[in-house]
Amino acid sequence: MIEVIRAAICGTDASEWDHGPLLCKPGVVLGHEFVGRVVARGDGVTRVQVGDRVVSGAGISCGHCPWCRGGRTNLCVEYRTLGLQVDGGLAEYVRSPASICHLVPDACTDDGAAMAQPLAVALHALSRVQLMAEDHVAVIGVGGIGSLVVAGASRRANGGRVVAIDIDHERLATASALGATDTAAAAEDESLRELLLEWSGGTGFDVVIEASGAAHAPAAALAGPRRGGRVLLVGLHSAPRELDLSDTILREIDVFTSVAHVCSTDIPAALHLLTENDLAASTMARTIPLDALVEEGLRPIAERRAPGKILVTPNTTSPEANLPAPLDIGARIS
Repeated sequence: MIEVIRAAICGTDASEWDHGPLLCKPGVVLGHEFVGRVVARGDGVTRVQVGDRVVSGAGISCGHCPWCRGGRTNLCVEYRTLGLQVDGGLAEYVRSPASICHLVPDACTDDGAAMAQPLAVALHALSRVQLMAEDHVAVIGVGGIGSLVVAGASRRANGGRVVAIDIDHERLATASALGATDTAAAAEDESLRELLLEWSGGTGFDVVIEASGAAHAPAAALAGPRRGGRVLLVGLHSAPRELDLSDTILREIDVFTSVAHVCSTDIPAALHLLTENDLAASTMARTIPLDALVEEGLRPIAERRAPGKILVTPNTTSPEANLPAPLDIGARIS
């Protein structure tokens, strides 16, 4: 049992509140990005101690299916997500399996630790495409996950470039603060494919990462790499998209996809990066109390009025030695 210190609101949370349920189980408490302190633990748990400050991964996996045994726990056949199928962290207290909880280094702030899970998603995506230091990279869409992809990619770049592309100038400013070497403002009526070729000198990028979820972006992403280049598709889509696969095949483009994160490796990597870099300062918009979650958190994100990450501080009090179970408090989706 974790007493939540700080939680972050994801775009998925806002979508589920605004026009869901889409992915979540009706009645669930939202929230899968949070840091807290352990206040109780089950019998036989030795991984964490009462009083530890921990970040929990978002995904719960079975541990014994072929994908779990192969280290790809994010593809588990019984995969469930805190805040979607299991009560999450936009609450005062949340339950999480001890196996997916990781100690937060003392040097990592609460605000930073609350962003470990989305950063882990970004780092997992970069691991899928096997980014090299000298690669020239374009990131299409630098919102929540896209901006963190920029942060991760820029810290691996050594001689390469990271070009952030978006229609929103505030997002581009954030991407620049997170390490993008260049930013490119895309117009609604402009060809994204032509923009990618322009910024790559006409030859294409080594890697194009599509993180926007915009309808036209996957086709442009496939057209944007150099011959033999790579494409990483991260943004989710609500409908099928038309793609020119003949051109992709003839230029021998490698196409990768990514979902969620592998808790055992990606969360520690995210905490390490957050300890060394104050990424929260560059991405955070404001901190709000839990009772203002809807009007000051979910609604502005759903309406695309939030300039950055919104963090939530629950109004908690010191728990008694024996906590009631279950604790039915939090942001529940109906």
